Amino acid sequence: MKFRHDYRRHMIIAATALATFIVGCKKEADESIDKTIENSETSVTTTGRTFTLGPDANGILTIDNKNGTYKAGDIINLKGTFKSVVISNMSGTAAAPIKIQNASGTIVNVGNPSWSGGGYPAALQFSNCHYIKLGSPNGKAYFLVNGSTSAAREAYFNIHLGNHTDNFEVYNLTINNGGTGIVAKTEPTSADLSSQWPNSQMYNLSIHGITINNTRNEAMYIGHTATYWDLTSGIPYYGNTSGMTAGHKYVQPIKWYNVKIYSNVVSNSGLDGIQTSAIDKLEVYSNTVTNWATQKNSAHNGGILIGGRTTNTNTHDNIVRNGWGELYQFYGSGTVHIVKNNLFADNQGDGVSMRGAGGAAVTFTNNTVANVKGNTLRINGYSGQTGRNVINSNVFIAPLNGTGTIYPKYYIYLENGAVATEGTGSLANYKFPTVSSAGTTSSNFYQITNTTLTGGLKVGYIKL
Repeated sequence: MKFRHDYRRHMIIAATALATFIVGCKKEADESIDKTIENSETSVTTTGRTFTLGPDANGILTIDNKNGTYKAGDIINLKGTFKSVVISNMSGTAAAPIKIQNASGTIVNVGNPSWSGGGYPAALQFSNCHYIKLGSPNGKAYFLVNGSTSAAREAYFNIHLGNHTDNFEVYNLTINNGGTGIVAKTEPTSADLSSQWPNSQMYNLSIHGITINNTRNEAMYIGHTATYWDLTSGIPYYGNTSGMTAGHKYVQPIKWYNVKIYSNVVSNSGLDGIQTSAIDKLEVYSNTVTNWATQKNSAHNGGILIGGRTTNTNTHDNIVRNGWGELYQFYGSGTVHIVKNNLFADNQGDGVSMRGAGGAAVTFTNNTVANVKGNTLRINGYSGQTGRNVINSNVFIAPLNGTGTIYPKYYIYLENGAVATEGTGSLANYKFPTVSSAGTTSSNFYQITNTTLTGGLKVGYIKL
């Protein structure tokens, strides 16, 4: 049988991404400038004005730009070691964003590893900021964010994009420790009607070329996870409207539009790796996520999570492997969702788990799901994923870690009204009960080089 071009392409991408991950762990004495297209800053207009700023005597830099000191196209160079950088009311424009970066030829350090509560619970905090580019033009080893390592670190944010902050790019930096790596959401309040959906929306967020390691919580927390927010009690609500408490006021948090998360390396997060929610038009691609959910919390255990109130999503060309929990979780709504060319492998739960809402349906194609403790793909219609899912040209290897009797339903497990169509002929899925029967290995990215038909399942192998 002819080896499929798309699948070959996926494995080449996977091998390249893993090579990048391995190289990225080794810091060279003289690190070169990052010249890759996806991690280089886009061309923008500048004013020619450059400001070099350092911390105050307490290690803090605070900028409230309500008087317009810093203007569109300005460059702000951070020089030195900062415990916290707090910026509010700062806006560039689409053509001339404000750039915040390390001073030329220097490494900037931001964060407070000894933080154990109290003021300045974030390394970098932005409020009501728009059209900002945050990162290093030299490479991620030149912009370091080192968060809290104390027992209170769960409450610490490394980068916090709050209070309507949008049109924001985070690139070429390194985040270590702390509670949550990047938080990007706006909390709904009674006083601010624009914080309530659908009164406003946040636009355009790009996160790329960064490394996040050893956060206590999520490495990325992008978009508000609450289906509703109880303004009376100040707590999230996830149930049906019929279960709301009488006399309480409930609103929905505002959503993002157009979010791209790509070419990042995420490892050793206590909860989810890349968590997203409340986003329309989301693309997550070319990321490597490993060893997530180190807290072993079954409620927060997704390598990549496409959360509630997400629509129009595309998750492709990622490597997610060697973690606890589930490799990929889907809770989105609607029918325009693509999961393509990903490698999902080696974990301690179901491989890919889908529990969408609002008639959700996913096109799942050219993925490899291998060596998982549960089902390789599980789709649950209980919450409303009742659209027809399309499952074509995937490779499913070793559900239940290849132990015991592997029944056909363990490859694609449908429950509570979920429906799916599997491809046939050149679009058929490959299914192998064990890693050895697939003739591949983990170190080979579970690449399958040949198939023949036996008993309705594509099995066997030969060399290319």
